Amino acid sequence: MTRTRASKGSGDNGAMSSAGPRGEEPKRRRAFSAADKLAYLLAYEQAVERGEGGAYLRGEGLYSSLISEWRKQRDAGVLAGKPPGAKIGKLTAEQAEIARLRRENERLNKRLTTTETALDIMGKAHALLA
Repeated sequence: MTRTRASKGSGDNGAMSSAGPRGEEPKRRRAFSAADKLAYLLAYEQAVERGEGGAYLRGEGLYSSLISEWRKQRDAGVLAGKPPGAKIGKLTAEQAEIARLRRENERLNKRLTTTETALDIMGKAHALLA
């Protein structure tokens, strides 16, 4: 089976444009300062509260993996106190452990609050039925 090219009257001569298959020049990789990362994190977390987190990421051209990495850096204190233009590297093992423990602590506190509320409701229901 052979494919035929579109006729010459369609405006497509079968050749690629000089700009390449994507039609534009390659974009430079973006670099984010510590202040930029903190601002994006704050705006993203506000958007998530409104249920618009995905739309925010698409609008800014960001990936959720960037947000996760920046959140780890923020929680470990890497983003705080850095002068503008200073390079922000990977977390040390100690900083990563601190960030993990903070996240776990926050998760467990939420679970405790939920459990206490449920027990309070159960106690009130038991008192009403007794």
